[in-house]
Amino acid sequence: MPDMRTALVTGATSGIGHAFCRELAEQGYDLVIVARHRARLENVSDELRARYAVDVEILAADLSQRAQLQRVADRLADRDRPINMLVNNAGFGMSRSFLKGELADEEAMLDVLCRAVLVLSHAGALSMKERGRGHVINVSSVAGFVPTGTYGAAKAWVTAFTESLAQELSGSGVSATALCPGFTHTDFHERADVDVSRLPRVLWLEADSLVRDCLEDVKAGKVISVPGLQYKVIAGVAQLMPHSLLRAISSRADSLRRRKR
Repeated sequence: MPDMRTALVTGATSGIGHAFCRELAEQGYDLVIVARHRARLENVSDELRARYAVDVEILAADLSQRAQLQRVADRLADRDRPINMLVNNAGFGMSRSFLKGELADEEAMLDVLCRAVLVLSHAGALSMKERGRGHVINVSSVAGFVPTGTYGAAKAWVTAFTESLAQELSGSGVSATALCPGFTHTDFHERADVDVSRLPRVLWLEADSLVRDCLEDVKAGKVISVPGLQYKVIAGVAQLMPHSLLRAISSRADSLRRRKR
């Protein structure tokens, strides 16, 4: 019997998560797709089955809710139905600054961006390590390289956590990669009510292209994947800049954005 490959993707019904589903299905992966809304999951499942002739399992779950998150973790730990690749992509942002927003919203965002990544990476990496092969991809952001509010802070954690996980998995046959994209053509910013209409065209990435680049980086064993030459430069410069200068630039950019809203 051939060795079947199965990937579990969170936030699978739109944006980067949906692009991962399409690309992995094209590469012959069966899929477990995770998102909050069952109807949207069913639409994506029908699309993937019809276009790529792969098996697709639906798992509706709100990852900010611990019991529902645990159901996804239990699926990753299932020895009889092994997962070969985990893509932690689910997430959302908010337009309000930390002190002007609702604390409950901030806590929900932290649960999805950080706690869900922690819990699912633990379940997935343990299961993969037991079999001696697999990949964990945690979708972070270049926002994690600069002070950009609680979203950027959460993404900084995702990147640092993934680097630590990769080190712990070294030599096990299992890899961990943090994908750090910049502005990408999805519905993410619209859902977050963030105005990005004035951003120059050169800053925009396409979800399908960045996913292909990320998967190539995974094959190459890279721990940090920054798609797009423009963002490779930005990330490199940001890591060399004094933090005081980064804070000043970030504060100025945020002030201009809010003034234009």
